[in-house]
Amino acid sequence: MARAGGPDAIVLREATRRAGVAPNAAYRHFADRRDLQSAVSTAARGMVAAAMADEQGHVSLAHDRRQAARDRMIAVGIAYLRFAQTEPGWFRTAFTVPASLDVGPAEGDLSPFEILAEALDKMVEVGALPPERRPGCEFAAWSAVHGLAMLVLEGPLRGLDEEQRRFAAQRVLAMVERGL
Repeated sequence: MARAGGPDAIVLREATRRAGVAPNAAYRHFADRRDLQSAVSTAARGMVAAAMADEQGHVSLAHDRRQAARDRMIAVGIAYLRFAQTEPGWFRTAFTVPASLDVGPAEGDLSPFEILAEALDKMVEVGALPPERRPGCEFAAWSAVHGLAMLVLEGPLRGLDEEQRRFAAQRVLAMVERGL
């Protein structure tokens, strides 16, 4: 339901029907609709985190450590934007249901926000980002990339074709990197 329609499409009665259980069965697991939405949101953030980790896995670590750290941070943004574009229902569910940014999909798993913070910390570690500029970078980076994602999904940029979206993403990610 969330994949097709975002968080507003998550309905307890429909979830139980699709699961083939009695309507009141959901209340054994979820206090209410909001609790179910929160669980689905957490799972969707797990999908985003997995996409980020996968994209980071494609970064070559054989070249300069500073460039590799920058590339891994950019990979986080690329994965975020790609997920928003390819899975808009999951994306909306992941980031519009109130939840803490540092809650991972399972105990010990990193959330998307924590993956970004880790990438930024690595940039400091290898000298690609001055330590005095590190505090708060995740908020600036996240805001810029999320803003583009939402403008493309629901705003005035939704009419961009694939090439224009790719160009906009490159420009925003380059701006984030330079701005850090």
